[in-house]
Amino acid sequence: MEEAMRTLEGYCAFQERSHQEVEKKLAAMQLIPAAKEQIISHLLQQDFLNEERFAKSYVRGKFSQKKWGRIKIVQGLKRRQISSYNIQTALKEIDENTYLDTLKTLADKKWPLIRETDVYKKRNKLSRFLLSKGYESTLVYKEVEGFV
Repeated sequence: MEEAMRTLEGYCAFQERSHQEVEKKLAAMQLIPAAKEQIISHLLQQDFLNEERFAKSYVRGKFSQKKWGRIKIVQGLKRRQISSYNIQTALKEIDENTYLDTLKTLADKKWPLIRETDVYKKRNKLSRFLLSKGYESTLVYKEVEGFV
């Protein structure tokens, strides 16, 4: 059990982990339920495992690296069973002006790459791209409106 605890400490220290990821790792180790609980408790007490910190790190990473919008980020956090409170707290990591600038930059970069002569179809493709990145439809349609 000590060895499993040390392994999981290293696993959590390497990068932020969600409770779900740690439980999956423990399941792969095939430990008895009491040992799993004790290890999770230890990780929480020693601050190796912190759901709020994980959520904030996830939001910052997905927004700055992958340029994901709020909708896609929230879906990813929900998939990892992060609480609504922690999701809302983590979303505050995104500055509103930076968010809108990123949306505009994505649209500006994508527009010339779309090979379509019909402006309406081209706008539609741009809208679908931005929506698939997880941006809110109201923001997307407002941004796409300016393209001719």
